[in-house]
Amino acid sequence: KIIDFVRMLEPSVGAVNLEDISQPNCFRVLDTLRETCNIPVWHDDAQGTACITLAGLSNALKLAGKKLGDCKIVLLGAGAANTTVARLILDDGGDPHNMIVCDIEGALHSQRLSTVNNPRQEELCRETNPECVQTFEQAIKGADVLIALSKPGPNTVTKAHIAAMNKNPIVFACANPIPEIWPYEAKEAGAFIVATGRGDFPNQINNSVCFPGILKGALLVRARKISNTMAIRCAHSIADYSAKKGISPENIVVKMDDPE
Repeated sequence: KIIDFVRMLEPSVGAVNLEDISQPNCFRVLDTLRETCNIPVWHDDAQGTACITLAGLSNALKLAGKKLGDCKIVLLGAGAANTTVARLILDDGGDPHNMIVCDIEGALHSQRLSTVNNPRQEELCRETNPECVQTFEQAIKGADVLIALSKPGPNTVTKAHIAAMNKNPIVFACANPIPEIWPYEAKEAGAFIVATGRGDFPNQINNSVCFPGILKGALLVRARKISNTMAIRCAHSIADYSAKKGISPENIVVKMDDPE
């Protein structure tokens, strides 16, 4: 019904933003509409979150003195947002052999193909975690980056998990309303940079930072769709602009009220 409705709406609007559609339906809706509509159709929870996450991660890695392709990256949560985050990171130069994505059942890997229920998770089962690490506890050992978009905390991620990570770890704990681990606890356990989805902590990762700009750009050039490549370019534009304004471990990306 959503697909039919957007197709009927298409002649009257410039673009469509999808919000709060559960998986796996969100993938079917987005993929179908991206291919059949002649206007941009964008899933803010997935593509928007992934875009701003990549922007923040790019600057966090600069501050930590690390390169994306060299990092071990663990993602906790395998919903629409985090599977798209993983896809953008891989398309931007992340190493699939050094990435592990975990859901409620444990780590995704090739032997889990029969247990997943959407094409994004199937791709990640095939591409990432070639050693078939089984659990989040095993995956987090020695990780440079943790991106969590999973069960609200506290204690979904523990201080012991952070302490097991590599030197100067980067932690994105973005569940709302309560992050998977409180930022002060992550810092106490050794985290170098901590980001959340909340505006009352430093380093808010908020998809509203990228959405107006990338939509305006797509409309200006009359793009038929917003591709992953466009989202990656937008992420780097935000990261570069933030860096010019000045970044620090407590300020990795501009806020949504920045007038520029």
